[in-house]
Formats: sequence, structure tokens, C-alpha cells
Amino acid sequence: MSNTQKIESLFLEGLTYFKSGEYFEAHESWEELWSDFYLKDRRFIQGLIQLSVSFVHLENNNLKGAKSLLNKCREKFMEFNDSQRGIDIKKLLKEINEVSDAYQRLTSSNDFNWGLVPRL
Repeated sequence: MSNTQKIESLFLEGLTYFKSGEYFEAHESWEELWSDFYLKDRRFIQGLIQLSVSFVHLENNNLKGAKSLLNKCREKFMEFNDSQRGIDIKKLLKEINEVSDAYQRLTSSNDFNWGLVPRL
């Protein structure tokens, strides 16, 4: 498998895991992509990793960690315009803001509306 194919494979693998709610596995795929290849959009990939781990923290009822990583990924995504790897950045940022608002209201992760997770 060429590097280009490996990069695409890892990105799509992470995307598939994320869409199916397997946030830890998504983070693992994207982490491998981020660490093994020095990509032009590595900050975007890092943002996806942080977005995934935010939801891993939420699943573990670590609200502080979830909020922190959500803010970090938002900062990274703000560096990009329009679309990145087929993901609409403006829509993603809007959805992240909705998640952030929901996080602020939570007292327990059990109360989170998982329907708010961004649709990548």
C-alpha cells in the first residue's frame, strides 16, 4: 500500500469509527495518521483527534476533560476555511458550538444528547 493509500485509509477508517460512535477507535486511527505522516493539514487531523477524545471523556463522565478538548479542537478547526477533506468547516463549527452549549448545561454525562454529535 502506498503512503497516499495508507493516509486515505486511516482517514476513512477514523471517519467510519466516528460516525458509528466508536470515538476511541476513531481517535486511534487519526492518531496514527497524525503521528506517522507529516501532513499539510495535520492541525485539522489533530482537531479530529481532540473532537473524538472529547466524546471519550464524556463517556467516562469526565466533563472537565470533554470541555477542554472541545475548546482545543474548535481553535484548530477555525484555522481552516470552507471544506477540509470533505467536511464542511462552518457547519462543523456550528455543531461544535451546540455541543459546547450542551456541555455547559450538563451536571452528568448521562444527560448529554448524543444526537448533537457533529455529523462529519
